Amino acid sequence: MRPGGQPNLQQLMKQAQKMQEQLAEAQAELAEAEVTGTAGGGLVTVTISGSGEVRSVKIDPKAVDPDDVETLEDLVLAALHSANDAVRKLTEQKMGPVAGGMGGLGLPGF
Repeated sequence: MRPGGQPNLQQLMKQAQKMQEQLAEAQAELAEAEVTGTAGGGLVTVTISGSGEVRSVKIDPKAVDPDDVETLEDLVLAALHSANDAVRKLTEQKMGPVAGGMGGLGLPGF
């Protein structure tokens, strides 16, 4: 802070640029990452990217019952939810340090 309580704008700009670079790096890491979600003890497995793109769905033949399609649908949905939870956790892990650094800017609301 400068005299009179005014922030040093040059310092703020440097901090903002550094955070922007960290954010871009974290986003790139997320885009390359893959996580899986499972349901039914592994009968259904869904793999998605860190950015949320579904990459694959694998269904064990034991989960396929023509007389009970609803259970298979539920398993696929549960595996998708599981994978999305894993992406959320990975995002928090990668983005947390960047978001936490916003408090260091000395700006109201951050």
